[in-house]
Amino acid sequence: MLGLAWSVFIKTKYTAVCTFVLDESDKEGMLGQYSGLASLAGIDLGGSGGGIFKGDNILELYKSRLMLKKTLLTETVINGKKQKLVDRYITSNRLMEEWKDDHIGPVNFNGDPEHFNRTQDSIITDITEKLNKKNLEVGKPDKKLSIIRVAFTAKDEVFAKLFTDQLVKNVNDFYVQTKTKKAALNVSILQHQADSVKRMLNLSISGVASGIDATPNANPALLILKVPSQRKQVDVQANTAIYSEMIKNLEISKISLRQQTPLIQFIDQPVFPLNDNHLSKLKAIVIGGLLAFVFSVIGLLALRLLRSVIMLSK
Repeated sequence: MLGLAWSVFIKTKYTAVCTFVLDESDKEGMLGQYSGLASLAGIDLGGSGGGIFKGDNILELYKSRLMLKKTLLTETVINGKKQKLVDRYITSNRLMEEWKDDHIGPVNFNGDPEHFNRTQDSIITDITEKLNKKNLEVGKPDKKLSIIRVAFTAKDEVFAKLFTDQLVKNVNDFYVQTKTKKAALNVSILQHQADSVKRMLNLSISGVASGIDATPNANPALLILKVPSQRKQVDVQANTAIYSEMIKNLEISKISLRQQTPLIQFIDQPVFPLNDNHLSKLKAIVIGGLLAFVFSVIGLLALRLLRSVIMLSK
């Protein structure tokens, strides 16, 4: 009877599991021939940037309040309707009913998270702490490998899958952006400089043509007439040399960016139906019966031993 009651009244929990490989090995061999030129251009071709993620620190990033809060405030489409994950969590766990006893009215999480009031921040903090302690598991199945496993358990099957997918996406995007932030900034600066030099080169070429058009049949005895076009030609040559070096540095910087970008390859992603811990009624009755048999035997043996002790004492 207790086994049957357990099967009927204990709510089913669903577990969404995502595993992926993180490859962040440094491949510097191909860049060795460019290291001298890169250093002159102020470009770092080493594994700089994202040092905070060395070791297992990235695992803690999954449990950080920043990532959990960002995931909860993500808007998704559920049954054709847009809904934030935090609202789905509140609804599925019937938190509104609990808040009525604490005299907390309806709370929404629209607007800028940086300007949430005390109640909104308090609710988000409370939910993230519960998710960390009871729902979320992050680790490596084998410490020798680079495989990371993220498992999230919840009573709401839809919420479990959507939350896991969004959390993995948010953390991996943040990881890649931080890891490549310095290299991406170098590429952006060099691209802007190259575009500026190219515009000046185009203006210089136009200036040479304008100078020649201004004096199409210049008197060879009057060399002063050739000075404007010759000045523009010097500018063209200088800008051409500068632009050529800029393009080289830009390409080296792009190679560095590609080398520093980690590879994230998914192995398994959560799909419906999710694994659940539901215990069938038949299995619950059988387990309950076995436990009842074991405890009954133990009880009878203990009773028989007690009677033997009493008889000996008399």
